[in-house]
Amino acid sequence: MWQSLLNNIIEGNFKALARAISLVENEVEGYEQFLSELPNSHISIVGITGPPGAGKSTLVDALIGYWVNQGKRIAVLCIDPSSPFNLGALLGDRIRMTEWYTHPNVFIRSLATRGSLGGLHPHIIEITELVQAAPFDCIIVETVGVGQSEIEIVGLADTTVVVVVPEAGDEVQTMKAGLMEIADLFVVNKSDRPDSDIFVRNLRSMLSQGSHELFETPVLKTIASNKQGISELAVAIALHQQHIISSEKKVWLLTERVYQLIQQKKMKGIEKEAIRKNIENQIHLPGFNLFNFANKYNDAS
Repeated sequence: MWQSLLNNIIEGNFKALARAISLVENEVEGYEQFLSELPNSHISIVGITGPPGAGKSTLVDALIGYWVNQGKRIAVLCIDPSSPFNLGALLGDRIRMTEWYTHPNVFIRSLATRGSLGGLHPHIIEITELVQAAPFDCIIVETVGVGQSEIEIVGLADTTVVVVVPEAGDEVQTMKAGLMEIADLFVVNKSDRPDSDIFVRNLRSMLSQGSHELFETPVLKTIASNKQGISELAVAIALHQQHIISSEKKVWLLTERVYQLIQQKKMKGIEKEAIRKNIENQIHLPGFNLFNFANKYNDAS
């Protein structure tokens, strides 16, 4: 079954890819061996993140249109908040992307965060590697937009695009501790709104104070709903990806992904709710010690 599935994915069969993602999500027996047989791929991953309401889905929709018009095949993974009842994706496939559901060159899949604090799916690394086995030109990962805690995307995407809106002007100072550090590109969307030029200037000024040595973080203006600024954004993404091919970031990205996979494996079977119940039962016992308690889990692994 697994080998046949992989062959179909490599040939570009979307149904096979969708099925394989579901099997990996649900950790069906044999999935780890299946992943270990995936071919090495260099398909670029573009992460789109930013605060809620910034227009990320509209921007992704516009990028899909731009790249499809160039004859490219695009995969989109939309990370949605989890339903509190069944851990499924709450928003489902984004309404704004309905135009692309049946397009032969576009694959869209919604994934639930399932409580992951970093804003991504717990198997996002495995799933992106799986999607890279298919014949796509680019993979877009649009995240749930949980703000400063959304740090996992920087260890996943070759290029991280942070989307903000002019109204975020008062929040720029607080962003410096979070989103400012993870952005390879900044997009000020809805830039037809008042004070957008002032916001862009302030953002560029802040970035110049701590700019990257080798690659200055661009700030681009878009009006995604009107497709304005999309071609410039696509060019900026391509330029950044040419840069990282010869930089140390690629090695760092792979290191980060391997570290997360090892961490995930070590933590398998350890549930926070079970820890909470154990603490609840033991906290009033004489001699309770936080480090001894934690060491029991370390020894077990």
